[in-house]
Parts: sequence; C-alpha cells; structure tokens
Amino acid sequence: MMKYHTKLTHWLHESPLAPYADAFSEYLSLNNYSASTVSHYNRCFAHFSYWINTNDIDIHKINEGVIKHFLDEYFSCCISKHKICSDEYHNFHAALNHILIVLRVNSIISFPSAIKSPVDKELKSFDDYMNDVRGLAPRTRHEYLRIIQRLLFERFSNHSVVISMFKPDDVRQFIFNQKNLYTTQSSTGLLISALRGYFRFRKTCGDQVNHLVGVTNFPANWQLSSLPKTLNHDEIECLLKAIEHDSQSDLRMKAMVHCALDLGLRSCEVANLGLDDIDWSNAAIILKKTKSRRVDTLPLPEATGHALADYLKFERPKNLRNRAVFIRHYAPFEKPVDPNIVRQTIHKAYALAGLPYSRSYLLRHTMASRLLETGSSLKEIADVLRHRSLNTTMIYAKLDSRNLVEVALPWPGRTS
Repeated sequence: MMKYHTKLTHWLHESPLAPYADAFSEYLSLNNYSASTVSHYNRCFAHFSYWINTNDIDIHKINEGVIKHFLDEYFSCCISKHKICSDEYHNFHAALNHILIVLRVNSIISFPSAIKSPVDKELKSFDDYMNDVRGLAPRTRHEYLRIIQRLLFERFSNHSVVISMFKPDDVRQFIFNQKNLYTTQSSTGLLISALRGYFRFRKTCGDQVNHLVGVTNFPANWQLSSLPKTLNHDEIECLLKAIEHDSQSDLRMKAMVHCALDLGLRSCEVANLGLDDIDWSNAAIILKKTKSRRVDTLPLPEATGHALADYLKFERPKNLRNRAVFIRHYAPFEKPVDPNIVRQTIHKAYALAGLPYSRSYLLRHTMASRLLETGSSLKEIADVLRHRSLNTTMIYAKLDSRNLVEVALPWPGRTS
C-alpha cells in the first residue's frame, strides 16, 4: 500500500498540476466531503496528473473534452484488463469535474464559452418548446435531447442545422444505428417519441417534415397488455416493519417510503417536497412541482405525518437556508436530494425488507391497488394519482378482482 501511495505522490510531483493539489483537497474539505471521498478523489487527481504529464498536455488547455479523452482512454485500458468496477467511471468523472472547478477558480483555465454551436442553439430551442408548449417533465426532456443531439451532430456536426437536408432514409438509418442502445419495446418507443416530437417542433417552425414523420413508426405495442406489479399484503407489512424496526434504517428512508406508499407520490415529487408545502394544521400536503405542472392538495395520512415529523425533528439538519424537506446525507451537504436519491433510498428499503424489487414506482402502483380493494372508483384513483387522462388509470381495472368476478363469463362448456 505504501508503494502505491509513493507512486501516486511521485506522479503528482512530476505533473504540472502539482501546485494545485492542495487547493483541490482544500476545496473538497470545504464542501464537507468525507475523508475517504477526499482520499479517493485525490487518487483520481494523481492518475489524471500522470496522464497529463505523459501526454504532454498544456494545463491551460484542459477542458471537458480533455476530461472525456482521458476517461475514454483510461477506462478502455481498465476494461481490457478486467479491473473496472461499476461505479469507478462515475467516481473519476465526478472527481475530474471538481478539478475543472478548482482550475477555473484559480484562473488557470477559462470558463466555457458562451458561444454555442448551431446544434446547441437548436437543442435549446427544442428544449424551450418541450418545456413551454408541451409541458414535458425535465427527465423526459433530458432523454429527448440526448437522442436529438446524436441525430443532429451526426448529420451537421458544427454546421448550421438545415432540416430540409434530412431524407427519410437518413432517419431510417439513424434509427437502425441506435438498435444497440434501444433493445426493448419501451426504449424503442422513447426513441421514436423523441424523433416525432422534434419533427413536430420543426413543423411549428414552418418546415415540411411530414415525409420524415412518416418513417418514425412505433413498434407493435398493445395498450394495457400488462398487469401493473404491486406489493401484496405480506410484502407491505414486511417493508413497513423493516423501515420501522431495522437498526440500519433511517428516518429519511421511512418518510420517503410512506410518501410513496401512502400518497402515491412520484420520485420527483418526493424530492421536490418543501417545508412550506406541508400544512400541518389542516393535515394536508400541497404539491407544486408535479409532472402535470398543476398545484394539487392531498390529505396527509397519520402514518406519513408521523414519519415526516420524526425525520424533521430528529434527523434533518437544523438551521438550514434550504427549504427542501429531504436533504442529502453525502457531500455536497445541505443540498436537496434529487429523484435518483429517492429511488436509491426506496431500493435500499426493499433490500432491508428482503424484497426482490428495485423500482420505486412499485409503491405508487401498490397505493392504487389498495384504493381499489377498499372500493374506490377508477375516477377517484385517477384524482389521487393526479392523472390527466382517465385512460392512464384504466390499467388498474385489471386488478379490480371484486368487480371483475361479477362480469366474468362462464367457462365454455359450463353452465356457470
């Protein structure tokens, strides 16, 4: 271990980045990163420094492109030697992004230019359209932009975007080239939705795109063909016991699970919940940042209220300027959680309960199923889940065993 540490120290001392090693460590410490994370990021810094020195790269030219070049080259070697782990790439990427911040604060490298390429400008216009006109959720917009960015960059690179240059065969070829990235019906549907959405946007700009829309056909998919997966009564009880009594559980996890299970909140809605959104006197929660962009008010169940109150009283840091309910446990501290952290936390709750599940949306389905069992109508469930269309809620009709029995036809050959 000492030999390895000595080698890293040598790499740093021999690198032109050596004068900024202490500034990098100090920056991480000031942002409350743990000692183990600082140590790991410093090792990433040393590896990058060695690569910079070996390839004779001017530190004043370090930017996002250089970072990507390093990651691609470094991890291609690691993969060939079977030394890569699942999270190592993301750890390196995070560490190197912090290096860029330190170098820019110290005026070693410049901040990204405000000048955008034609493709960047086109993507910005498309994003504004999806946000302002169609009202799509941030995650959906992000996925669409990734797809359209590949489409436009392959065709135009850094030149002006001219939609009339697209031919139907170009679109067909692009869809074919994406087959390794989109292998299921749902993922292929995402690809097609992004393309059709972009061409609809271009149509509002006055372009003739009907011939392009015509070749973006959705894969065969039968609506409402599947059953929504839910937790049964035993699994619900097992989950609630795990987050209530397991010594490894935390109060934030318990509150998140109750928000999803008792209220049917999406991960993004749990993450966006603010202290001012909880009306304690009237036992209600006001949802402002929802997928449908409406302001909705839901009753606050007693179990959910107790879980939130315990977390706010005993675990959430005090005297924060941030008004988000759920705060990160890891650096950067005092920042609100994002939807991915909510999903990971619920996944952890499943693991504590010994349940073989991972998707947080399972709790939303379970909540709808429980409402059905208590006699709620599909319209009432649609209101609670805040669906804009009753057709979205119709899939839960397959779980309504009580009413399905009454309309079931006798088996052929039998009188009843």
